[in-house]
Amino acid sequence: MRTTMPKAEQITRKWYVVDAAAKSLGRLAVEVAKILRGKHKPLFARHLDIGDFVIVVNADKVRLSGRKAEEPIYWHTGYPGGIKSITRGKLLAKKPDQLIIRAVRGMLPHTTLGKHMLMKLKVYAGPEHPHEAQKPEPLALP
Repeated sequence: MRTTMPKAEQITRKWYVVDAAAKSLGRLAVEVAKILRGKHKPLFARHLDIGDFVIVVNADKVRLSGRKAEEPIYWHTGYPGGIKSITRGKLLAKKPDQLIIRAVRGMLPHTTLGKHMLMKLKVYAGPEHPHEAQKPEPLALP
């Protein structure tokens, strides 16, 4: 039995739109990462970017369960003494799109392939998005 490798002409990309209102952050990020990676397709290959584009709207209405709103997120600037932090609740209030991007990025490969997959994610705080020309299909999340 031979393994088939998807060719470039076999890869077709769709656009999906997801409404994040009243959805849990982690459960939303899992489904979005699955679509970006291409795991829902029968031609899935770990070493290729065959995933679809995802538009997330209403990012400011995403839910944080439990005490996750009080948990800090840390990062380092690269300079001595450059440790920074912000709580998830404050990040949701200031930049809700960055909160979703950060959650999805953690579920993708930590390589250049993962960076290319993340570029297909578009996140908007409100219900409007400028991608109507791509005719995105609504994605029903469980």
